[in-house]
Amino acid sequence: MSEKKMTSSRRHHLKSLILSIAANMIEEEKNELVAAKEAYMAENCPAPDKNGDQAALMEICKKLQAAIDKIDEERYDIESKVTKTDKEIDDLKIKVVDLVGVKKPALKKVRMSADSMLQALLGSKHKVTMDLRSNLKQVKKEVKEEPTEAVGDWRKNIEDKADRKKMFETS
Repeated sequence: MSEKKMTSSRRHHLKSLILSIAANMIEEEKNELVAAKEAYMAENCPAPDKNGDQAALMEICKKLQAAIDKIDEERYDIESKVTKTDKEIDDLKIKVVDLVGVKKPALKKVRMSADSMLQALLGSKHKVTMDLRSNLKQVKKEVKEEPTEAVGDWRKNIEDKADRKKMFETS
């Protein structure tokens, strides 16, 4: 059974038909939503009777204010219940993760030198070497030459010290 390929013009035509049908369906849904809102408002909020004296209008305003307060209280209660259940759901998710635990994948042994590992991490643009000995500072050994005049004749120094020793013995 050979399947024939669809031509691009046919594919384009079908696609445009599907899009036009979808646009019509979206338009119908919007109209239905507007009609549903109008029906709900007509059922739950009848048009106020503006004819009458001021006392009747004040009574209507008080009733509307009481209805608004009641609805706000219900909305607040529902929001608090929703936030409470959201917190409980988050706590339960955390407990599930704790019970199951995080599975650590088995690590594979990789034979890679430190230089190639750094190159893989940093990319090929960076040239980093792990040869630490090459980074060390070269120190040249310098031979200290002591002045010969400071050393002098050691016999002379001994004689000077002997004179000091005699000074302490005589006193």
